[in-house]
Amino acid sequence: MKETHVILRRPRMDTSDVFLGAEAESVAAPAASGLTIDVDTIDRTDISALTSQPDVVAIAPSIPMRLIAPFENGVAPLPAEQGVAWGVKVVGADTSPFSGNGIVVAVLDTGIDATHPAFAGIDIVQKDFTGEGDGDQNGHGTHCAGTIFGRTTEGLRIAVAPGVKKVLIGKVIGQQGGSSDKIGSAILWAVENGAHVISMSLGIDFPGLVKRLQDDGFPAELATSRALEGYRANVQFFQSLASLIQARGAFLQTTMIIAAAGNESRREVRPDFEIAVSPPAVAEGIISVAALGQGDGGLVSASFSNTGANVSGPGVAITSAKLGGGLTAKSGTSMATPHVAGVTALWAEKIKSGSGALPSLVLKTRLLGSATSNGLKPGFDLFDVGLGLIRAPQE
Repeated sequence: MKETHVILRRPRMDTSDVFLGAEAESVAAPAASGLTIDVDTIDRTDISALTSQPDVVAIAPSIPMRLIAPFENGVAPLPAEQGVAWGVKVVGADTSPFSGNGIVVAVLDTGIDATHPAFAGIDIVQKDFTGEGDGDQNGHGTHCAGTIFGRTTEGLRIAVAPGVKKVLIGKVIGQQGGSSDKIGSAILWAVENGAHVISMSLGIDFPGLVKRLQDDGFPAELATSRALEGYRANVQFFQSLASLIQARGAFLQTTMIIAAAGNESRREVRPDFEIAVSPPAVAEGIISVAALGQGDGGLVSASFSNTGANVSGPGVAITSAKLGGGLTAKSGTSMATPHVAGVTALWAEKIKSGSGALPSLVLKTRLLGSATSNGLKPGFDLFDVGLGLIRAPQE
């Protein structure tokens, strides 16, 4: 049976070590350029032959991807302090001397309402990976974008990095969802177009994958087994892609990928009802983000936030841009992720302003090193908050 697969390739530009003589084995040049992603319909029996090709880094079946859907019903915006949204203030963006100026941010989501006043004056580059055309029919992407770089709206500062002037908007989730091959292609598109930061609030639709296989005639047990194979292969695919992009940052431009941990936990049902970080955020090389909310005595892990994330950000009752104009409040790790993406842009600006360069390891170290437990309610679980609340540079 033939299925659509996504294939990550890196051309091997062989070089030889002259000090080892003529019989020296050729070694691959640094993984700094030339990454490509192919999408092809192949049979499972062809996978072994493909993986043996020297330029193939990873191969995985294309599987359904979906939004990490936020909670909207009954979510009331929290009071803003001095005209600043609470999440922006908690991460310290309002007191940071940096605004994201000179940093390019990519948002891979449902698109953007480019006519919203919050995005006036921003150079918005859009690319549709869904076939539906540019624009946002859901509002999710617009909300996330507003938290990263939106301008002050209705007297409220909603963005962590309002000085960002150029953004890349990859529409990867449409009315019918998305797929891992589209996400992978969009990540590579963002990297090739100069993104320093990529924000993604989406995840693998495992139940959707099982259903698709069953609809194709697979018995339930076999469908589940094949879905697990696809799940594992896609984690490896995104891990390989993220690792090569990170290695690329040592030679060319640094790109940091930030992704939502997921909203499947239900701590309000029982304290141990916790679900682990979902792909692609779980892949090594991608910074996964959990959600925090305001509680008595400090910030607390959101009841829905998946456990095992790298860091945390404000994700409950977050006010940002609304599809069609105005503001709206949403909750989810989808809302925490753009806070961390925005803070990443601030750190990137700080590092670049100091040396003119932006080494990937330096950016990652500074970003993760900014995480703190200050402000968290005592008794928090490290598995739930990761390294802690990400904070913006203050000097």
